[in-house]
Amino acid sequence: MNSSDSPAGAGPATDGPVEESPFAQRRLARDEAPQFVLPLVVRIEKAEPPARTDALETAARAVLVLLSDERAHGEGEWARAVSDWQDARIRKVVRRARGAEWRKAETLPGITVHGDMSQVRVFPPVPLDGWPKELAKLQVSGTDLDDPEPAGPAEPGIPVLWTNPGLEMSAGKAMAQAGHGAQLAWWELTGTERKAWRESGFRLAVRTATPDRWAELTTSGLPVVQDAGFTEIAPGPTVALEGGTRYCPTPRLRRS
Repeated sequence: MNSSDSPAGAGPATDGPVEESPFAQRRLARDEAPQFVLPLVVRIEKAEPPARTDALETAARAVLVLLSDERAHGEGEWARAVSDWQDARIRKVVRRARGAEWRKAETLPGITVHGDMSQVRVFPPVPLDGWPKELAKLQVSGTDLDDPEPAGPAEPGIPVLWTNPGLEMSAGKAMAQAGHGAQLAWWELTGTERKAWRESGFRLAVRTATPDRWAELTTSGLPVVQDAGFTEIAPGPTVALEGGTRYCPTPRLRRS
């Protein structure tokens, strides 16, 4: 699902000065730059589709795996594409594949990330209108997934990406939003913090907040993804990032 969003009051975190976030909604010079998209493909076999929460968490980790890969930095083969993508609007598109389609997708340069039952392959960014033909023909629709059982409490100490309980989103749209939230988390961290999180396998949780909890999260100063409203939903907040205590110690909600 195509998505281009903005966090409230957050920018890419490094060990140096913080820059303006490329998610920002107001018209900026980056809007005039060539636009790129980060492709993600989720494997959805008819007989064994993944659970929704597992797919969301796997998509979020896939974005982090791509951002931390050595090919995305310095003189790496993906570095220019990642830089161009982050210099413009941050867009992610989730498509689905099964059988032979999935096998073809796996032949393209990228990284497959595994969840408990889900598989998500992330690819280096491509021009908005320059998708590889093997990916361009994959369907965006049809990514509706369910959880066989409600997701339990998040593991203590790990970051949580809280989704807006008032929104109806397909799994593909929600996966893109979870990826945005994970990217906000990455930007917030120092090099040492990123290394520790990566070594943990990018442990994180995606959960849907209750209405009262959502109101608390979005008025607490935490990083929040703001959807631009291009697809499925009206513009507004979709994901709030609450950092963990063991990994990803970004700003977190302080309870009295």
